[in-house]
Amino acid sequence: MLLTIDIGNTQIAAGLFVGEKLCAHWRLASDRDRTEDETWIMMQSICNAHGFDIRQSQGIVISSVVPDMTASFEKMARKYLHQEPVTVSPALDLGIKILYHNPEHVGADRICNAVGGVAKYGAPLIVVDFGTATTFDVVSRDQEYLGGIIAPGIETSAAILHQRAARLPRVELRFPDRAVGNSTETSIQSGLMFGAVEMIDGMIERIEKELGYKTRTVATGGLARVIMTELKRVNEFDPYLTLEGLRLIFARVRPDSKVC
Repeated sequence: MLLTIDIGNTQIAAGLFVGEKLCAHWRLASDRDRTEDETWIMMQSICNAHGFDIRQSQGIVISSVVPDMTASFEKMARKYLHQEPVTVSPALDLGIKILYHNPEHVGADRICNAVGGVAKYGAPLIVVDFGTATTFDVVSRDQEYLGGIIAPGIETSAAILHQRAARLPRVELRFPDRAVGNSTETSIQSGLMFGAVEMIDGMIERIEKELGYKTRTVATGGLARVIMTELKRVNEFDPYLTLEGLRLIFARVRPDSKVC
């Protein structure tokens, strides 16, 4: 059994793989102050609730964009599971070449998306991830990670709009019936949701124009399922792509492991 953990600024996504099958998955809030002991209690409880004993894990792989939380999970793995975790970084043998100006600046989750995406869908490929930020990761025909785009996430935009404009309310993130809103709520929803659709479709078109060829496009992340209904340039929805990328990286880095 392999424990996969993706630590983001807002949420942690985790999953348990038995072989190549994702048997359980869950999300929880990120907390930078959580100790390795608290992390252990939390993870153990959630695994038990899914019918699994975390102590049966034969491997653990982590991607993280929150260094303090990376340390907490690494310490948990060593202290309670007596294992050295694989922590995703550009220094690992990933199977793809990273052409970022400074590879160390590529988020670990974006690396996982690229690795998982190429393995499942081939290259060239664009992965759009709906998280705290909406990110685009671009892989060339030659399986080279070229870079991408980082934009404010839909939830992030909604929160900032509410915080910075006293009279603008929080709204449910769903599509209104029309682009032209007839209330403050539907006007905000239109700007957030239809605005995101136009940005995403437009950016994909711009990326393909720069590349000089068409690509396959995959969406993942929290709000992807909601916004997919309106997107014209996205071919696939894969909610667990990051976790799949983690599994594949672990299998490549630890080829002698019996986990994968």
